[in-house]
Amino acid sequence: MKMRMTSIQITLTAAALLGGLSSAFSAQAQDGQQSAKPDAAGAPAIPGKTSTGEVKKIDKPAGKITIQHGPLVNLSMPGMTMVFKVKDPTMLDSVQVGDNIHFVAEKVNGSLTLTQLEASK
Repeated sequence: MKMRMTSIQITLTAAALLGGLSSAFSAQAQDGQQSAKPDAAGAPAIPGKTSTGEVKKIDKPAGKITIQHGPLVNLSMPGMTMVFKVKDPTMLDSVQVGDNIHFVAEKVNGSLTLTQLEASK
């Protein structure tokens, strides 16, 4: 009898924990969906990867943009001014020198590349 009570208690505890985890993941997913806004190319912003900065130079023929930016948390880099490639050269049509921007920079084939870009409103 004592063993059965223990099994029942374990089962109930496990069910309660799984239910709590399910609720936490569901709430986290909903928060991510609500805060993810599309960028200029229509892709949703990526929470935790999105950075901010100011456009200093645009080189459309080379497909590059110079940005003075804050910390790039996802790349463990401090704020600085640097040149990035862009994933799609048409992304550069959505910004101008002097614009404040939101962007996602990622390492793509060994190069720091903007995969999302949006002018701040």
